[in-house]
Amino acid sequence: MKKDVFFRLALMMFSIGLFNSPNGFAQEDLSMYLKDRGTGLPTSLFGTYVRKGELLVYPFFEYYLDNNAEYKPAELGYGLDEDFRGKYRAQEGLIFVSYGISSWLAIELEAAVIKAALEKSRDDPSRTPNKIEESGLGDVDGQLRARWTRENESRPEIFSYFEVVTPNRDKVLIGTPDWEFKFGTGLTRGFSWGTMTLRAAVEYPLEESTLALGEYAVEYLKRLSSSWRVYLGVEGTEDEVELITEAQWHLSDSIFFKFNNGFGMTSKATDWAPEIGFMFSFPVQNK
Repeated sequence: MKKDVFFRLALMMFSIGLFNSPNGFAQEDLSMYLKDRGTGLPTSLFGTYVRKGELLVYPFFEYYLDNNAEYKPAELGYGLDEDFRGKYRAQEGLIFVSYGISSWLAIELEAAVIKAALEKSRDDPSRTPNKIEESGLGDVDGQLRARWTRENESRPEIFSYFEVVTPNRDKVLIGTPDWEFKFGTGLTRGFSWGTMTLRAAVEYPLEESTLALGEYAVEYLKRLSSSWRVYLGVEGTEDEVELITEAQWHLSDSIFFKFNNGFGMTSKATDWAPEIGFMFSFPVQNK
């Protein structure tokens, strides 16, 4: 039932977006350094930007495959505080919403419904069941994103973001045990051969009460034509590092298709995480 509702919602917005009149990106008079990304603020989604007065809605699906996922039985409620490697599989349906409040400030929200399974390691002597399965509400998080300086001929764009992740203490496999806070900042610079972004963050999980290095990334975005953009990035958190690739097919100014793949570059990163969805743009105000 949930999958059917998700599919119908995506189909309805696809129809609305496909036949919406052009609104902005293709019509903007852009400097060379903005050709790849336009004038919008960077969102938390790879290669995706939101403009003032624009509402972005992105229903998407993600799959996770990891044959050596790290886990601790103690974190699953089975006592032994030791690391093991098991097999992890998950299917996740998500909805992402972002709104450009102004030319320098945006807000976003993301929520997920997930079904996941973990097979324990053969070396694990704890009482952990051979297979744990959970489904239900996954992470729900919100962000404020700000642009402090616009890029020009002599300087890059500087942006920052603040993220809050809400706890889901009832789920040991798919839930977040306590509130998590993250603050990050980054630089973006456009060139004739593509646009580069560098960003890094610190995070504060309330459960651990310790400030730690959060995600960090090096990103490349290139607009190949009016219909196609490609993205390549390396993103990590501590010793979990992934290679990210993405193709974006713009069917109109109001809708584009995103196909994304994440490949683990280190043993603790997820082996493979493909993502697919349609991004819809709705003009809330025309100023």
